[in-house]
Amino acid sequence: MTIEWTQSTEGIDWDELSELYRIAPLGNKSADWLRTTYGNSMFKCLALEEGRIVAAGRAVADGADCSYLCDIVVHPRRQGTGLGGELLRRLIGLSRGHRKIILYAVPGREAFYAKHGFRRMTTAMAIFADPQRAVADGYIEEA
Repeated sequence: MTIEWTQSTEGIDWDELSELYRIAPLGNKSADWLRTTYGNSMFKCLALEEGRIVAAGRAVADGADCSYLCDIVVHPRRQGTGLGGELLRRLIGLSRGHRKIILYAVPGREAFYAKHGFRRMTTAMAIFADPQRAVADGYIEEA
């Protein structure tokens, strides 16, 4: 199957993208939430196969200092095929020129990102809207 890459979200079926995040599984992200977050991101990259979204990701960036890669998702039937690595390479390429490119991984996926040059930060910290959920999901330690 041929993969078509795009950086445009024009014509994207946001419900389809929402379902992709659900089945990946990367959580429940509503179509409206995704429309807002992708719309406010400097870079976005989507992979389409026969017109269907099979991978997507975005980067919130300021154009000079920091580009934060987030919401990187690959359809379960395409995981392990190299599609995620290609998506990551494309987002890193779009982010070139920034002093730092940051992401945080779903717990257990750190090794995948390490293969692409990412290293664990020793000072990264976060405030989550639902800290108990973030602890339960393995994103932060108990306070």
